[in-house]
Amino acid sequence: MARALFAERGDDVQLPEVARAAGVGIGTVYRHFPTRPALVEAAAEHRFAELAEFARTERRRQPQLGLVRYLTRVGEMLAGDRGLSAAIQAARGTAETEPKGPARAELEAAVSVVIEEGKAAGAVRADVTVGDVYLMVGALSATIRTGSGEWTRLIELAMVGLRPR
Repeated sequence: MARALFAERGDDVQLPEVARAAGVGIGTVYRHFPTRPALVEAAAEHRFAELAEFARTERRRQPQLGLVRYLTRVGEMLAGDRGLSAAIQAARGTAETEPKGPARAELEAAVSVVIEEGKAAGAVRADVTVGDVYLMVGALSATIRTGSGEWTRLIELAMVGLRPR
């Protein structure tokens, strides 16, 4: 519920609105999320869990396309959740909206497998790392956030550099 509100209205969402939308009292919201930044982080964690699950599921289909499909899903999510990205940025006081803590470890593990299976399928260069993928996600995020270009084109260009020569 909160994530949908953040996606729609960004950093303007307040806890009483979340309580109303969820059909619960404000006390219930505060018991689970004592501060607004805690609620924003929980919404972000949910986004990262979805991305990790997508990576785990998608890689089983066609490992040679796993990385491009993962990056495309990230782009779709960022484009559809611009308000959540803005709320995360405001809550953290930085443009860095990458996962932290357990969510980061879970996502890194899933992306690492996507990369390794892509390498085994001959679709990804041998030296590609999870850090490289985070670099791409950062570029996608900035491109989408600023509207400075077509993010799908960015993925196409990046994949040329990530494929074996």
